[in-house]
Amino acid sequence: MFYRRFILGAAMLILALAASTTTFATSATETSQNSLRNARVVEPINLAILIQDDLTSQVGNELGVTADFIRSLPRGSRVMVGYITTGSLQVRQPFTGDLNQAAQSLRIPRSSTAASAFNPYVEVVEALRGFNSNLRGRNAVLLISDGLDVSRGFDVSSAIQSVDLERAIKQANQRNIAVYTFYAPSVGLTGRSMLAASYGQSALNRLAHDTGGKAFFQGSTGFVTFDSYFSRLAQTLNAQSATAS
Repeated sequence: MFYRRFILGAAMLILALAASTTTFATSATETSQNSLRNARVVEPINLAILIQDDLTSQVGNELGVTADFIRSLPRGSRVMVGYITTGSLQVRQPFTGDLNQAAQSLRIPRSSTAASAFNPYVEVVEALRGFNSNLRGRNAVLLISDGLDVSRGFDVSSAIQSVDLERAIKQANQRNIAVYTFYAPSVGLTGRSMLAASYGQSALNRLAHDTGGKAFFQGSTGFVTFDSYFSRLAQTLNAQSATAS
């Protein structure tokens, strides 16, 4: 009798544990699916992705996740891809609704001081002109940069209150374009100076904050991956869309 009760009790315990495990697994799956949904932009957007050409070679490893983000945008989105390089903005892909084509236009940054622009904000202003009246819906720029402007000297005022940064903020607001920024160090000053990195991050943060966007960075020594950046960007865009509606 005791043996039969013991077997019955053990069987009931196993069933209870199995049910608990199933419930936990289902809950974990639902959480993962919810996170995945939250990490995808839900409303169409016109997005100009600008990449500074002298960023460290590690940025080249992030082309895959950047391309995945572009392809994950909802139907009706349009994307432009440009590279901020010495003295100019190289537009690899003008605005297009072919998201796969936009993703394929990405290339590895040159990661050389020969490609240093010394001032990314002049090219940001140039990119803003690409948002014409034919684009419908929400407009945004994603600037992947070290944010450092050394064209007029290397100090806090010239970096965070530069003429071209002010101009980029003013023109973005006039065109109703929010600027979002990802910080990554360059092969120049920000790759070896924490002070330069802090100047660049402060400028990127100001550009984003003053245009209704958001800045994303991980400390002053660099970054690990853009995965978390893109996830948080999507969540931010979705939250702002929900607030606006």
